[in-house]
Amino acid sequence: MDFSNINYLSVVVAALASFALGSLWYSPVLFGKSWQIELGFTDEYLKEGNMGKVFGSAFILMILISFGMAMMVQGHSTDNINWLEGMYHGLYIGFLFVGTTYGINMLFQRRTFKLWAIDAFYQIACLVIMGAILGAWS
Repeated sequence: MDFSNINYLSVVVAALASFALGSLWYSPVLFGKSWQIELGFTDEYLKEGNMGKVFGSAFILMILISFGMAMMVQGHSTDNINWLEGMYHGLYIGFLFVGTTYGINMLFQRRTFKLWAIDAFYQIACLVIMGAILGAWS
């Protein structure tokens, strides 16, 4: 695959946008408390972790996801891809691969549908946002 057509700035911006969505998604404003309850995490437990390591590693992984999305958008689209086509790529990858994979894991871990919905739809939303940004800047 030829990586010369990938807009690396858009890869970083798409990762930042998804990371920002996560800070809202998992905050008390949206689903943070429900997610915490579903996992049985206390506020104290969450504070025990090395947050620099957690957030730094998560951001690196977001960059990798964004780069993978850029490869998909570049490799499976017309020369004139736009934000909408990119968004569609994120949507089908999110639902057909990520959402289903989360579902399988949740079934075997005997986790709740609610936890699956919180986590899977966050990842789907991230991929849709990434796809839209990458498509717009390709």
